[in-house]
Amino acid sequence: MKLHIDSLDAEGRGVARNAEGKVVFVEGALPGEQIEAALLDKRTAFDLARMVALLEPSSGRRSPRCPYFGTCGGCATQHADARTQVAAKQRGLEDCLARIGKVKPEAMLPPIYGQEWHYRQRARLSVRYVAKRGGALVGFRERRSTFVAEMRSCDVLPERISLLIPKLRALVSELSIRQRLPQIELAGGHEAEVLVFRHLDPLTDEDKARLRAFADAETVWVWLQPGGPESAHPFHPANGRQLFYTLPEFGVRIAFHPTDFTQVNHAVNRLLVSRALRLLDAQPGERIADVFSGLGNFTLPIATRGAQVLGLEGSEPLVARARANAVANGLSAEFQVANLFEPGFEALGPFDKLLLDPPREGAVAVVKSLPEAWPRRIVYVSCDPATLARDAAVLVHTKGFALRAAGVVNMFPHTAHVESIALFEK
Repeated sequence: MKLHIDSLDAEGRGVARNAEGKVVFVEGALPGEQIEAALLDKRTAFDLARMVALLEPSSGRRSPRCPYFGTCGGCATQHADARTQVAAKQRGLEDCLARIGKVKPEAMLPPIYGQEWHYRQRARLSVRYVAKRGGALVGFRERRSTFVAEMRSCDVLPERISLLIPKLRALVSELSIRQRLPQIELAGGHEAEVLVFRHLDPLTDEDKARLRAFADAETVWVWLQPGGPESAHPFHPANGRQLFYTLPEFGVRIAFHPTDFTQVNHAVNRLLVSRALRLLDAQPGERIADVFSGLGNFTLPIATRGAQVLGLEGSEPLVARARANAVANGLSAEFQVANLFEPGFEALGPFDKLLLDPPREGAVAVVKSLPEAWPRRIVYVSCDPATLARDAAVLVHTKGFALRAAGVVNMFPHTAHVESIALFEK
């Protein structure tokens, strides 16, 4: 069947409608393209298809850089240039706001771009020992599969870590617990890189010796994680360099543990924080809340502007590290543990302005609990346009805010992940 591709979906697939008007998702197709497709799966609400011939290519189509693209599930859109990727994300954001939130921004902010390659400072690499395939596999999972992709490099990881993949495969293959080591987590900082080895069985002395030798040879800091994220602890070297990233515009340095949440793209995070602070326009003496404040990524820059800022976060360890970051930077910022998924936020006010940076679940309990009298301005940073749109509906249709502006941030190039930012004002 011949199809015209209208857009990309949340997984980076082309979206079209067949002759009967039914939605068809086509992997590998780009907006504006005319294709010939073969039906793969027919469902009630939509069909799945694969492209068998490209009749009219998009001007934004390009050859994928990575030899594993198409098999590896780490990237979805390497076959599109940066402008095509970002335009699809911008359209996705606008569509969500209109369809779910029934709102339209008064202005669209210019997209924030960043480096396309070797940007990813956080990654969870899957590990699987497969004797029939010559030993351990280390990398991302295959697309729509639990299998680990056969890969020896990765162009979105830091170049030095990409070059380590074959060495990690060899290392894991030599360990006695190679069948019980499901993942290696990367956390990159300004001056150090940590590899956290998740192991389900205890390490032998020989295993530990191999890990020490690897850490010394490759100048990485090895941590071990025998249980949940809270069990992660330094292994070798005993006194590794502290993990931190910087926000030079604000003179801020933020230390973190390798299992803490941080943005994967440090360079784009700097641009995001800069834009958020310009939109917030924090003034000396204003009382501002940074809700879902984490390590203080936005809280501490706000504090540099002389505002009275309160960071609210659900995780006690993150609050403790945020307080330490405030002290280390010589900044006056208060942090408090709070359950932000239940009503009651208004008891902490009043606040002149809010900055919201919630997880994918959004901040619906917070926005529903806002009183009529405050705040007058909200900057909302989102990692899911659907929950942003849902919360925007509450702010605009029931709380009296106007959606002044919104735009996308290309935090994850070559993926369908949409990071965005929006400004609401009374």
